[in-house]
Amino acid sequence: MPTIKTKIQILNDSNSAFGPGKAQLLLAIAEHGSISVAAKSMNMSYKRAWDLVNAMNESFKEPLVVTKIGGSHGGGAEVTALGLRVLSFYQEALKKSEVFIHTQMSDVIKLLK
Repeated sequence: MPTIKTKIQILNDSNSAFGPGKAQLLLAIAEHGSISVAAKSMNMSYKRAWDLVNAMNESFKEPLVVTKIGGSHGGGAEVTALGLRVLSFYQEALKKSEVFIHTQMSDVIKLLK
């Protein structure tokens, strides 16, 4: 069965502000409450995860992720309300674009072997 793959990437100037990898990282941070644990769950280095978080935070008017300084209860990270909104908008746009593209490309799919 043929598959059509869509990808939405939001650019801020020439920098990637948001895309599939950053969406996945935000989901993992929201689930685990930690950039470190989120990175491990994605088989990603901690530095790479931090770089992605910094890129997101620098691209938007407000941070998408905030960190808590460690202490007796440990540190952590939290996806902000804006981060959750951006993620929701992104996921909705992805769903709608996939439906549109599959509809538009159905005639092309019929021409495949």
